[in-house]
Amino acid sequence: MKIILLGAPGVGKGTQARFICERRGIPQIATGDMLRDAIAAGSGLGLKAARYMNAGELVPDELVIALVVERIAADDCKDGFLLDGFPRTGAQARALTEHSVVIDYVIEIAVTEEALVRRLSGRRIHPPSGRTYHIEHQPPRVADKDDVTGEDLVQRDDDKPAVIAQRLRTHRRRTDELTDYYRRLERLGRVRYRRIDGGLPIERVRGEIAKIMDA
Repeated sequence: MKIILLGAPGVGKGTQARFICERRGIPQIATGDMLRDAIAAGSGLGLKAARYMNAGELVPDELVIALVVERIAADDCKDGFLLDGFPRTGAQARALTEHSVVIDYVIEIAVTEEALVRRLSGRRIHPPSGRTYHIEHQPPRVADKDDVTGEDLVQRDDDKPAVIAQRLRTHRRRTDELTDYYRRLERLGRVRYRRIDGGLPIERVRGEIAKIMDA
């Protein structure tokens, strides 16, 4: 099964990606890992990507696409794969289609912006140790204090609601373009697009994904 998994930061995409890959026995392909692996292997495409990355530049879409096509041709992808975090734009999605990359399912895990802001803004950090808490899901024993030292916990700037809301708006613009494209492909019978309510409990989300994979 060949799957693209879509979802904003905080929807629980990582957890569900692991579940999908374990259930189907397929590799999870994240572009960051793929780039690092290609560079470490010293492949021609990897060396080209390294030149951009070492210069602090974005790797061009055409090179990333070539790396994806190369990666999914590997033996471990013969029974399928899960693309995580790619494509990010409509142009990248169209390029995959133009390279004859066949996708069985596009699964979007969707959560309301309000819920995502609440999830993401609840994180608290103990800077000296890196210990992480969440005010709802993993609270410290004493509010805003590190369990070990009793020192103050802090909220990182990028965990503040206004910053998170801006990140989510940017992500939504990109995702809307992607979902529109894949909905059009579904109408043409070329892919199956499924949207899952990520606001459900983790096990319920997992169950909905299992139904899709077992259909």
